[in-house]
Amino acid sequence: MTSTTAGSTPSAAAKRHHLRKMLKNEPFIVAPAVHDVFSLRLVEKAGFQSACISGAMLSYGMLGVPDIGLLTLSDTVDHCRKISSASRIPITADADAGFGNSRGVYYSVQLFEDAGAAGVNLEDQVVPKRWGAGPGKEVVSTAEMVSKIRAASSARQDENFLIIIRSDAFATESLEQVLERVSAYQDAGADMLLPIAPRSEANVERLVHRLDIPVSLSIGTGLWPSPSAANLSLDRIRALGVRRVSLTTLLHGASVHAMGKSLVSLQRVLTGEEVQSEHEPAVKGAKSLDALFDAVSQFDLERALLT
Repeated sequence: MTSTTAGSTPSAAAKRHHLRKMLKNEPFIVAPAVHDVFSLRLVEKAGFQSACISGAMLSYGMLGVPDIGLLTLSDTVDHCRKISSASRIPITADADAGFGNSRGVYYSVQLFEDAGAAGVNLEDQVVPKRWGAGPGKEVVSTAEMVSKIRAASSARQDENFLIIIRSDAFATESLEQVLERVSAYQDAGADMLLPIAPRSEANVERLVHRLDIPVSLSIGTGLWPSPSAANLSLDRIRALGVRRVSLTTLLHGASVHAMGKSLVSLQRVLTGEEVQSEHEPAVKGAKSLDALFDAVSQFDLERALLT
């Protein structure tokens, strides 16, 4: 999905329709997480047709703490609006546990839809939530979460706005209990299920076979307790019947690593341990930024408007 003219973006409704169409026609969708317009433009340039915003990475970037429920609704919606307004592809946002009860969920969904999101993740953790990759997680009752899902479904104005339910129930319940729970979520109006740490490939297959809605996985915080499972290939995930994968830490980790490497190199230059070669990396970086954001067309527009 691309814009028709330089600097323009498709409408929010068009992007939501595009994502719905992808879910209907594409067997497997990969959605990298973006944290700013820099990362967004790189995702678009690489040819990805959808992206997501990770609440965990947003919490690290804005507050310097893990995703433990400290981000406010305003923080998250404002960030979503800035990225979505610049996006040429559909982006889903992270609404945590809905910022309250069913009434809070209703209001939150309205704000995220107005901000241009193509959908939201809603968690079934107890509020205040725990860090998703840590111990001590608790989930609300199935009945309470069903009420939240119904509220979310009622709040959206665009039927293509996705209600993606993230479930942490594997942390506290058996497979059979989880299957009963997520079936109720589907019946309540969930458009997609995002199970966290499902513990085994067999559990993922059971979820896929039990549900009529797509199953998505989040790669970045670990699928299973075993460290070796982190090496599960995308081909294997696709073979399990999973329809979508969100890569929550890929770009954030890569950018932090690259920035750290650049700063260490600069310190080595300052201390005389390395010799800098004509600021070549900085020059290349500046030119690539200009190209990434189509600076030439912006300068042309400025000249046309101011002369």
